[in-house]
Amino acid sequence: MAWRKLLLPFALLGVCAWAQGPTYKMGRTPSADEVKAIDIAINPVTGKELPAGQGTAAEGTKLFVSKGCAGCHGANGYGGRAPTLIVPKGFPTGAGKGPEKIPNLAPGMEMGIMGPGLMAVHAPYAPVIWDYINRAMPLNREGTLTPNEVYAIVAFLMWKGEVIKEDEVMDQNTLPKVKMPHLDMATESPIWKPSSKRVTGYPY
Repeated sequence: MAWRKLLLPFALLGVCAWAQGPTYKMGRTPSADEVKAIDIAINPVTGKELPAGQGTAAEGTKLFVSKGCAGCHGANGYGGRAPTLIVPKGFPTGAGKGPEKIPNLAPGMEMGIMGPGLMAVHAPYAPVIWDYINRAMPLNREGTLTPNEVYAIVAFLMWKGEVIKEDEVMDQNTLPKVKMPHLDMATESPIWKPSSKRVTGYPY
């Protein structure tokens, strides 16, 4: 058994060397512009790296229609084929319908018409909404919105969700300061650390 222990370091070195693999002389170094185009991560809490720009709910109301948001989420942010974004007063708060096939999606992809209170209201921090819309919307035209348009659509959603006032301007300074209604719920659980056990009652 002792000789096996002596061989272990050499075996690990061999695995590491093999994992690096040969050089195939393929591809190229990305340009600075190409790196910048995909370097769009936004700090969800502080909003660090949010770009310059601004938008209001009034502007977002028009953009929600003209940019195709209403076509999937419904004219008022609910009742469409895509998840509910805005919860009208008196709307039931139970779970929505199960997964339903959506046209023009890749084969096998499904999206459910979900119950109320998705990211537009339940995100613990407002920059999370900006980041998601900026990188993932509109469907099939991701990344085509300008920073001003994203700020305006976020302002519209948060105004309709009664998180901000209609005349509040959202920009890289004001957006991170918005206190989301579910912040306490999101932060009351202990922060997860590597090797930590799952939260008691976690279903998976």
